[in-house]
Amino acid sequence: MTAKDNTNRNLFLIIMIAIAAIFRVLALYFPSLYNFTPVGAIALFGGVYFKDKWKGYIVVLATLFFTDLVINYLRTSTITFGYSVTFWVYLSFALMVLVGSLIKKVNVLNILLASTAPVLIHWLLTDLPGELYPHTLAGYGQSLVAAIPFEYNLLYGTFVFSAILFGSFELAKNKYTFLQDKKQLAL
Repeated sequence: MTAKDNTNRNLFLIIMIAIAAIFRVLALYFPSLYNFTPVGAIALFGGVYFKDKWKGYIVVLATLFFTDLVINYLRTSTITFGYSVTFWVYLSFALMVLVGSLIKKVNVLNILLASTAPVLIHWLLTDLPGELYPHTLAGYGQSLVAAIPFEYNLLYGTFVFSAILFGSFELAKNKYTFLQDKKQLAL
């Protein structure tokens, strides 16, 4: 793979992630789809396909940051750079990219199994007791239980958008050689 091919591959990945990220913003207008977003799938996808793994982290976290800015602006008409659990949310997405980077073979079973990890990571890290629950183990349990409906939507969104992102990229790799890695080109 030439440097130009790698650049084109990265650009293709970024475009796919940006298109998927639009659906995160659109979910704002459909309350029943709250948390039905592509963010878990985007994190896995970035972790799997960026050859330089640091690029996966940068692209995914930048996507999260910019969509946060847009969503917060649409909700409040002000530019807001953070919220009460910002650190935990961004840490959870960095861990999701890490999970994606551990996937060595892309197939339906591996992606299906890995798609549950973002939801578990998000649920355990971002639902720490805040203002609504006591800062105790029982309060953490209450917070986790209250978050279950939102996490279901994240799970469904991760499954659907993983199928779209991974399926589309694998199909595109069959058609465009610049998307293939060295092992595939050798075959």
